[in-house]
Amino acid sequence: MLTFKVAEAVQLLPFIMEKMHGISRNRAKALIVNRIVLVDNIITTHPLTELKPGQTVMIDRSKHKMAFHSNDLDIVYEDPYLLVIDKRPGLLSMSNNTRQETAQSVLNRYLEKGGGRNTAHLVHRLDRDTSGIMLYAKDVQTQQSFVRGWQELVTDRRYVALVSGEVEQNEGDICSWLTEDKHFYTHSSPVDNGGKYAHTHYRVLCRSNGYSLVELELETGRKNQIRVHMAQIGHPVVGDRKYGSDDDSIKRLALHAYLLCFRHPVTGKYLRFETPVPYSFEKCLNVK
Repeated sequence: MLTFKVAEAVQLLPFIMEKMHGISRNRAKALIVNRIVLVDNIITTHPLTELKPGQTVMIDRSKHKMAFHSNDLDIVYEDPYLLVIDKRPGLLSMSNNTRQETAQSVLNRYLEKGGGRNTAHLVHRLDRDTSGIMLYAKDVQTQQSFVRGWQELVTDRRYVALVSGEVEQNEGDICSWLTEDKHFYTHSSPVDNGGKYAHTHYRVLCRSNGYSLVELELETGRKNQIRVHMAQIGHPVVGDRKYGSDDDSIKRLALHAYLLCFRHPVTGKYLRFETPVPYSFEKCLNVK
């Protein structure tokens, strides 16, 4: 086992590259994602993890037998209480009473293989066709801590979406009341019609090639909120046939949960997780 002390603030990936005598970026990333790097004795699998002075980083090759492999998701963080994952599009968050694979079933098999008694408990969900960062608890008590204290514990949660057309304003707010009909289609009303109030803030990151890349922050978390609100202003999410998009150029719904920041309900530690904008989004924009 190799042990290193962190002297100054730095991200995990460059720290490993330096301490391992200048190994390549790909090799350093492989060490991290193969779950053999521990920060303060916690397996850490996110290359962009921010290290602080005084922390201890260990590389334990004996942990390699615990490597996690799935085509449907990556585990980006794990500790005795939590699992943070990066979900692929097309995967359900949890069971819908069918035999379909879900993120929850993938994680339960992993936890069972590890020999522990924990199971994966959903903290918040993403739509099947939305990709990105999700949070699961390993026990009911931790899950309920998030349910009771979500507003206090979660400090930042954002999405990126590729939408049709070039959004006119650089940023703005969309507010409406949402109701779902018997066909599971969500309707938006500018006035209170007895539905659920929804508030979305958006900011344009890039406009190019007839598309816009938009960052979205939810003040409320309603079903299909982003998809309905972007369609409402005339810029539906690419690939969202349900809410008006006729563009299927990337063969998926172009919505990705890229940022999640929260205070750990047990340790009190502040945690931040961020994933890159999917390459398929950037390709549509012709971003080099």
